[in-house]
Amino acid sequence: MSAITAGLHAVQSRIKAAAQGRSVSLVAVAKTYPAEAVREALAAGQRVFGENRVQEAKAKFTDLRKDHPELELHLIGPLQTNKVRDAVALFDVIETIDRPKLARAVADEMRRSGRRPLVLIQVNTGREPQKAGIDPDQVESMVAICRDEYGLPLAGLMCIPPAKEDPTPHFRLLAGLAARHGLGVVSMGMSGDFEAAIAEGATHVRVGSAIFGHRG
Repeated sequence: MSAITAGLHAVQSRIKAAAQGRSVSLVAVAKTYPAEAVREALAAGQRVFGENRVQEAKAKFTDLRKDHPELELHLIGPLQTNKVRDAVALFDVIETIDRPKLARAVADEMRRSGRRPLVLIQVNTGREPQKAGIDPDQVESMVAICRDEYGLPLAGLMCIPPAKEDPTPHFRLLAGLAARHGLGVVSMGMSGDFEAAIAEGATHVRVGSAIFGHRG
């Protein structure tokens, strides 16, 4: 058994234990890892992957998709408006909608292309100035912009808590905001804290290094 297969199985077991019968989707974060690493995860049964950058994902997953058309790809990094066309064409879920201008660009491209990946709003739960995402008190207006004004297929919310804080209050905040607005997808939790995220209601966890090994 390869290290990637072993890591994947270990994470899946931990998710199952933490979820206590709930369905939680594992998004295997493949950013900076080569296509060969993704192929190993695919061979082990993983089908949902996350990438931070549109161009890296395009280079890596175009061929992988030919062999595995059933795989599901999530954009989990910031999206620039000049990359929207490629993002809508490539990804099945865009998790990082964080400003009205981007929401409009994505909606325009969906109408142009006919392709409608699900979208999530990224919430900056820690209100960190250097981090992408909207402030928690902007969620109501952003939901209205995405869902009502632009007609986007809005599925939920995502967050990345501050690195040096207890993530649990941030997870609880995000899950509460999602429930308040009738959004079923709550994407939160990474390699170091996904079990805490699941305990607070995560439906999707984004795990990279615990599966693929530490990045160089």
